[in-house]
Amino acid sequence: MARVREFHQARWNEPIIFELSRPGERGIVVPEADPGIRERVGDGISRLPDKMIRRDMPALPEVSQMRVLKHYLRLSQGTLGADLNVDVGQGTCTMKYSPKVNETFVRSPKASELHPMQDDSTVQGALEIMYSLDLFLREISGMDKFSFQPGGGSAAILAMASIIRAYHEVHGEADTRDEIITTIFSHPSDAAAAKVKGYKVITIREDEDGLPDFESFTRAVSKRTAGLLITNPEDTGIFNSKIAQFTAMVREAGGISGYDQANANGILGITRAREAGFDMCFFNLHKTFASPHGCGGPACGALGVTSDLADYLPTPVVEKTDTGMYRLKHDLPHSIGKVRCFHGVFPVMLRAYAWIMSLGAAGLEEAARIAVLNNNYMLKRVTELAGASAPYAVGRRRIEQVRYSWEQLYRDTGVTSEDVTRRLADYGCHLWQSHHPFIVPQPFTIEPTESYSKDELDEYVACLERVVTEAYSNPEIVKTAPHRSVVHRIDDSWFDDPAKWAITWRAYLKKHGCEREG
Repeated sequence: MARVREFHQARWNEPIIFELSRPGERGIVVPEADPGIRERVGDGISRLPDKMIRRDMPALPEVSQMRVLKHYLRLSQGTLGADLNVDVGQGTCTMKYSPKVNETFVRSPKASELHPMQDDSTVQGALEIMYSLDLFLREISGMDKFSFQPGGGSAAILAMASIIRAYHEVHGEADTRDEIITTIFSHPSDAAAAKVKGYKVITIREDEDGLPDFESFTRAVSKRTAGLLITNPEDTGIFNSKIAQFTAMVREAGGISGYDQANANGILGITRAREAGFDMCFFNLHKTFASPHGCGGPACGALGVTSDLADYLPTPVVEKTDTGMYRLKHDLPHSIGKVRCFHGVFPVMLRAYAWIMSLGAAGLEEAARIAVLNNNYMLKRVTELAGASAPYAVGRRRIEQVRYSWEQLYRDTGVTSEDVTRRLADYGCHLWQSHHPFIVPQPFTIEPTESYSKDELDEYVACLERVVTEAYSNPEIVKTAPHRSVVHRIDDSWFDDPAKWAITWRAYLKKHGCEREG
């Protein structure tokens, strides 16, 4: 029988580092420059333009090394994550094991000390890795060229929407093609990016199986269609077998189809964007390709396109010259420009390259098949729990994740999805609080990747089962959870009130009492 861990998280009630500041305290005293260096470069300040020189010293915390060390070690004890617990409850964000040997490559000075403005001739190894990763992703997706500049999935989606607009501008149809189609269970950024680019967004709702309603989609496609931005499988984990018909209709209408493949965890080596009829796709390297998620960054949304759209990619892209050298190419004729600084996050690319190299083509497909196996094993186990269900397509298997529902548990006990989430923290588990959009009542989304063993999946289900038992026998202990965590309950009433937001320490002092500044 799987063991449920009685988890007790360290709780230090740790102040933020600004509150630890002591005037005059130092972690290190930087030595003054040697006379020989001063003679050659000066004092490092007088050559700066006057407008670039601070009038006042920055308000940084003054903290000793020991105080800094204790501070961050205490904070580290208050975290959960893929390296500490079974983290299948992150839903669509694909928490998987990131091989620690890859960190050796990333932390090597040959990678960590590169500067984005170095001459191409001095970074041939890095450019070769970027170029090779491009080739790998072409084979995996069927696309013809990749850019690694987008800083994550949403940036890649914005780049796809920008390419759609640029393409129609070049072909003189930007004024008439003013609609982009997406679906209700595609990532919300697909709709948001289209809106940012000035498009009218047409959202296709789900049919009884949770798939985009085919008849509604057929009616939505017209001469005004600029493009399609869609996820498949969507966040329900149900694969749309009619996807090639969707893209064919968009193509026949003169539109462009962009594939949101942020989560390709269950389809590597099994399906490809090209065969599904897509003109563009992107992968989140920090999800599917085992670079750490990093709490939302650092990230890379690798954006691939067919040859017809290669000139529209954000720049620079890496190319190999006739002499065998690699260079960053900046002069694409229809480029949408930059969607972030420089060429992207190289450490993320390096980890993804190493992961692909270690697995090979057969290994990538095996990883996808194990992810699907794990997911369907969890589907069976979770839907056997009292109060849990998997809406839509009842009896059908899913791909890499499932959006479940605690609706029956809520009706029976009054315990919400958020309550279950908080109680799971007492057993060392993490579950993302529900999942947008809230179409599925009391939703919770689980995605077990190939990283997890059957024992770990059984442990997670055992924790869920324990919480369900508590919900039916003693619901208050679940409703008032967590009891053994760093933060017990938070007041989220301020989330929608900008007057209460304090993004920085300076803003906090300004809004909550400047007398604390000393």
